[in-house]
Amino acid sequence: MQNKNRDARLRRKKSIRKNIYGTSEKPRVSVFRSAKHIYAQAIDDETGTTIVSISNLESEVKKEVSYGGNIKSAEITGKIFNNRLKEKGIKNIVFDRNGYLFHGRVKALADQIKL
Repeated sequence: MQNKNRDARLRRKKSIRKNIYGTSEKPRVSVFRSAKHIYAQAIDDETGTTIVSISNLESEVKKEVSYGGNIKSAEITGKIFNNRLKEKGIKNIVFDRNGYLFHGRVKALADQIKL
């Protein structure tokens, strides 16, 4: 069953990535989630570099939440990520949900990125 779900997500991911492309002015924000953690990174696809990254494993996030696999942790991670994007001078992004359904932790993270 796990392989079936993973394969379906990877199929959706391929379909999404055909149309999403990040630049240095408007980077692609890619999200990865596991059972206990959530990760996000702003990527410039022209040069293939990561501009900003964050996860709920960082001490800045761990101060506020103890468990990383819930919506509250994703919201706090999104707020801190938003601040880091503003520090880099990024005003627009392209959100890449990476094949995950847009609800729960993925939506909570995306809602906090207000540029």
